[in-house]
Amino acid sequence: MASPHLPPARPPRARRRLPGRLLPVAVAAVAAVALAPAASAGTAPSARFTPGAPGVGDPYFPGLGNGGYDVGHYRLDLAYDPGYDQLDGTATLTARATQDLSAFNLDLSGMDVEKVTVDGRKANHKRRGTELTVTPRHGLRSGTTFTVAVTYGGVPRTIVGSPIVFGSPYGFLHTEDGAYVGAEPDGASTWFPSNDHPSDKASYDFSITVPEGLGAVANGVPAEPRKGLASFSRRRAATKATTYGWHSADQMATYLATIDIGKWDVKTGRTPGGVPMYVAIDPEVRKLPAPGGVDPLDYYYDTTAKSTDLWVRTYGRYPFSTAGAIVDDARFNGEPLGFSLETNGKPVYSAIRPDRTIAHEMAHQWFGNAVAPKNWQQIWLNESFARWSNWYWTELQGGNTVATEARNTYNLHPADDPWWNVVIADPKRDTMFHNREYHGGAMVLQFLRERIGDEKFFKLLRTWYAQNAGGNVVTEQFTALAQQVSGQDLSGFFTTWLYSPGRPPLP
Repeated sequence: MASPHLPPARPPRARRRLPGRLLPVAVAAVAAVALAPAASAGTAPSARFTPGAPGVGDPYFPGLGNGGYDVGHYRLDLAYDPGYDQLDGTATLTARATQDLSAFNLDLSGMDVEKVTVDGRKANHKRRGTELTVTPRHGLRSGTTFTVAVTYGGVPRTIVGSPIVFGSPYGFLHTEDGAYVGAEPDGASTWFPSNDHPSDKASYDFSITVPEGLGAVANGVPAEPRKGLASFSRRRAATKATTYGWHSADQMATYLATIDIGKWDVKTGRTPGGVPMYVAIDPEVRKLPAPGGVDPLDYYYDTTAKSTDLWVRTYGRYPFSTAGAIVDDARFNGEPLGFSLETNGKPVYSAIRPDRTIAHEMAHQWFGNAVAPKNWQQIWLNESFARWSNWYWTELQGGNTVATEARNTYNLHPADDPWWNVVIADPKRDTMFHNREYHGGAMVLQFLRERIGDEKFFKLLRTWYAQNAGGNVVTEQFTALAQQVSGQDLSGFFTTWLYSPGRPPLP
């Protein structure tokens, strides 16, 4: 995530609620996903069948995620009419039980649940806060693959005023002509029922029905749009609509899933290194000045392609099916949002962002997306690595060197600056996106580079990615690998710079 520059938050404008349910048109099947066939749910629950935990034990967000199962795939069949700000549809999760389950939870904030089925049979469900508890007719044996389908709808809630993300609004943002979704860290459950924690990655299929004249962009690769009629309310006649399908075979965390609805100009192709590209930009953004006076569509396309190829050379093979960008004229209470997020494959941006921000979000595809944190305490493994990368990008473009940026950061904060009180390896929930995690963590990586030398430092980053792509990691794995690759005892260095508050002497 890049630090936004935001106006003071104001109360959200009043929204008209849809008087009836959205009824999405039928859509052609998106590319099939290879999944294990559903096994029998088993017999009625006995004493050994127990409910899954209502959280995965994240130290910062105890209620996020759920125990007892692992999601392999999400199919999200959605319909959205920006005239009413209402999202309706069915989320179908294919999952594997990791214990003998009598019941399990999904994360869902707001929204109304109409029906829940497990393996096609109606299941009991109840709501308490952000927890949706599902009780199937029969217990689910450990190792069983099952499907749960939730039919739901409502006006997705934009999260406003949280200290976590710089006080910025995030989650599902209602724009003038559609929607803009950036859900880190806990906003995915505002728009679809999920196991909303980065430790449970899955593949995705999306079908998104919108009024004719609008488009919908999501993660992955597109299917052919399908036109038809849709009743966006039972009290109104069917109107012309288009359904857009998107398929993401890549495993990704829930907070990295996005749907973005509005009007789009699109440019596709490949980077010079051969990575497929898809860039969608709001025509209103194309009216704004881009660096160098170029067309903003070309600016985003070219900068994304250049940074993608740089990180391939620096860190290793591109981890996903496509690279690109989704650029929206996103505003909150009429003011530019100033927000970007590394959503999988195609980061989302509001309006024109600097080239170093694009380089930052594309570096996240390696560090944060492919190599993901096991829990939110590990956030420096996302943000510090991406910030070091955008410093490196700036150096290669002829700007300040990374060494200069690291020392500028150090010198900017005297010993009595509370900035030093944030511990990089454990920043605490409300300060998990503090500047110390970005600039301070990048500074630590640079000092590590200077200690072990360029050859071993870049070998460390490439090995870290190669060994952990597709997985979830903790800080102790990185520090152990750094010692192994460098052949040095770095325990004192890491204790001082990662695990302790205070301003140490420059190394």
